[in-house]
Amino acid sequence: MEQRISLVTLGVTDVGRARAFYEALGWSGESPDGNVVFFQAGGMVFALWGRHKLADDSVVEDSGGWGGVTLAHIVDSPAAVDAVLLDAERAGGTIGRAGAPTFWGGYSGIFIDPDGHPWEVAHNPGWVLEPDGSVRLR
Repeated sequence: MEQRISLVTLGVTDVGRARAFYEALGWSGESPDGNVVFFQAGGMVFALWGRHKLADDSVVEDSGGWGGVTLAHIVDSPAAVDAVLLDAERAGGTIGRAGAPTFWGGYSGIFIDPDGHPWEVAHNPGWVLEPDGSVRLR
């Protein structure tokens, strides 16, 4: 297996509401049938699908709680962290942690989407953010 991730799918309670949230952040998605939404996210695909359908398809029991995964969006400065957090709040997200210096030498904050999925927005001065948005470890 190659060391890469091709697709991340979030289980959501209301696909339309979730799509509206991500589109309010400036993302552009497409849906072949109204039941799933796909967003091109750099070199991978990010999807929204009904939580129960995703659990059934993944052959897992949905406990209804946090799934032990946090997504991250890397930006090029602390000011960009704060700007993305503000955009997420305006789009209907909740700020879990305001932007602040971190113990590892960066700057980050957390927003939570309407379905409870946490997103870290971070500036890591030890990583390279390429012009196309991809991240490279130094």
